[in-house]
Amino acid sequence: MQKPIRVLVAKPGLDGHDRGAKVVALALRDAGFEVIYTGLHQTVDQIVDAAEQEDVDAIGLSILSGAHLPIARKLMAKLREVGAEDKTVLIGGNIPARDVEPLKALGVAGVFPTGSRFETIAEFIRERIGERVTG
Repeated sequence: MQKPIRVLVAKPGLDGHDRGAKVVALALRDAGFEVIYTGLHQTVDQIVDAAEQEDVDAIGLSILSGAHLPIARKLMAKLREVGAEDKTVLIGGNIPARDVEPLKALGVAGVFPTGSRFETIAEFIRERIGERVTG
C-alpha cells in the first residue's frame, strides 16, 4: 500500500505575500499530496521543527524577497544538524536563473521560479519521492 506524499509549504522571513504559496499548497493537495501549510513569517527553526513533527517527505519554501540563498543555506544546515537531510527541499518564487545552480549546490532538490506549472512541481515531487514512500 502506498502512503500519500507529505509536503510542508512555508513562507520564511519577512515576506508578507503568501498568495502563491497558498495556491501551490492547494494545487498539491488537489494532486493527491498531504499538504501542511505553516503560514507567514516562519523562521528556519520553525520550519524544520514543523517538518519533523509532521514527518513530511518534502519541504517547499516560497520566497519572493530575494533572500533565497541565505535562507536555503540556513535551512540546509539546520536539516543536517538535526539529521533530517533526507527531506527533499524545493524553493519557488522570484528566483533569478543565475541562482538556480548555487541553490542546488547547497542541496536544494528543485527550484521553481514564479510561473512554474503546478503539474511540473507535482511531477518533480512524485519522481523524487515516490519510490521512498511505497510500502
